[in-house]
Amino acid sequence: MKQKEQPNKIRMNKLAFSISMALFLSLPFFSTVNAQTEIPDSLLSERVKTIKNTIETDHHKTQGWWYTWLATYSAATIVQGAIYFESDQKGLKQDMALGAATTLLGAAGQFISPFKPNKEFSNFSLLPENSTEEQLKKLAKAEDLLKEWSKLEREALTWQNHILCTSVNIGGGLITWIGFKRSVWDGILNFAMNTIVTEAQIWTQPKFAMRNYKKYCQKYLTEEIGYSAKPEMNWYIEARPCGLGLKVVF
Repeated sequence: MKQKEQPNKIRMNKLAFSISMALFLSLPFFSTVNAQTEIPDSLLSERVKTIKNTIETDHHKTQGWWYTWLATYSAATIVQGAIYFESDQKGLKQDMALGAATTLLGAAGQFISPFKPNKEFSNFSLLPENSTEEQLKKLAKAEDLLKEWSKLEREALTWQNHILCTSVNIGGGLITWIGFKRSVWDGILNFAMNTIVTEAQIWTQPKFAMRNYKKYCQKYLTEEIGYSAKPEMNWYIEARPCGLGLKVVF
């Protein structure tokens, strides 16, 4: 029995020795990776400045787009409502009533839409950046904000938004044609005019964050991934007839 137990002890000792050596030799690899993923102060300042300018510009562009369309819809509602009350023509009154209801719906949509000036921008702009730690915190917050805004801009261009607007416009055309008992061409004209407006609203939405987040990732984040994906040393445990072996590749 003792003779059988001795080879087993030898194998267990070899296994323990191999694992210990593997852990010991892997320490330089992990330390190298950690050192490479650290951001130098000069690069940190550059990244904070770049992404901060991007967020500020995108915020102002989004704000300008949002208030422009809100003012456009509001003014159109007021004008069409005024014409409705001043006119004596039945057809014109019908058009103005339906048009005012449509533009009022558009103005209300600006408030319920997720694509509007982000309230978190004011909190972000107040974050200090005097020390390295504060810059790292601000950079992390900025990257999260830019990623979120980029996602909203991308979602605003999806086919669901076009379908929703088209459905409302079809409803307006059917009301003009069937509800008001007008010609089919009047219904088509109503649909076409409203479609031009809603499509213009969708396609003029800012895409600044979406484009610049992609550029930012390509310039900074992919480099970090590239560094961490290129270790200077790899180790492998190999199974051999006499036990386990350790293979190190530089």
